[in-house]
Amino acid sequence: MTKKTKGSVEAEISKALTHWEKDYLGRGSVSVKSDILRDMIIVSLRGVLTPAEYSLCDTKEGKFSVKRIRSELVESGVEYLRKLIYEMTNHEVISVHTDLSTKTGERIIVFKLASNLEDTF
Repeated sequence: MTKKTKGSVEAEISKALTHWEKDYLGRGSVSVKSDILRDMIIVSLRGVLTPAEYSLCDTKEGKFSVKRIRSELVESGVEYLRKLIYEMTNHEVISVHTDLSTKTGERIIVFKLASNLEDTF
């Protein structure tokens, strides 16, 4: 059995998050990049907002609304994401942190793991 490389696991995570977005949220991002850093997996998803959401972001209330709704959507699928990361890494996810830029349309998701994944490579 061939041992996976850090880069191959990062690519696998990016691909899985892209599929999750399309299947669960109805559309995927333009690009996804995952990085394993110590006991964290940092995922950057670009182009997650729709043109209508960008229009809503012209006002302060619209920005808050888009951020809130998008955050709630991700939160509603977080248990699936925890299982997905565990299946790919064999490391338990202890917390998930996320934020969305209404200016750039980029979402950052940080998976905090129970142990140092980077040391396994």
